[in-house]
Amino acid sequence: MVYAVCRCANEIETFRYRFLDGKIVVFDRIDTAFTYLNRDTELFKVVNVPMMDSIQEYVETASKTAEEQKEYFTGPLGNDVFQCSPMPWITYTHISHTNSGKKDNATPLFDWGKYYEKDGRILMPISVQAHHSFVDGIHVGKFAEGLQTYLDEY
Repeated sequence: MVYAVCRCANEIETFRYRFLDGKIVVFDRIDTAFTYLNRDTELFKVVNVPMMDSIQEYVETASKTAEEQKEYFTGPLGNDVFQCSPMPWITYTHISHTNSGKKDNATPLFDWGKYYEKDGRILMPISVQAHHSFVDGIHVGKFAEGLQTYLDEY
């Protein structure tokens, strides 16, 4: 799901806008940062993986990186990532996160919950937190449509 979310977000330019040294820049590609649970300790680590063209290559690299990474947090996240924090244990209708409070923090945060079946359809809650100077409702709508299309085809 990390790959699908980040691939679809990368396709919408406004999700790649960031503040850098007081200026607005657009990145060509945004990489991924996701939480990974150590089931033994029930502690999460944040894993950074470059975005790739192939889902197979991405999954192999992400799995290997997550398993081999010893640190729970490798340092501050840069501007060049999408943050993903899935919560697959529950379904929800609303989720809210604290943020850094920095006005120039434009790194989008994506969350999704437990998928479930209803009326013969598979549904899953998803949340997008983005800097409103760059991302409006229309962009979130385009993201949602793109993600649905990608998941339908995959």
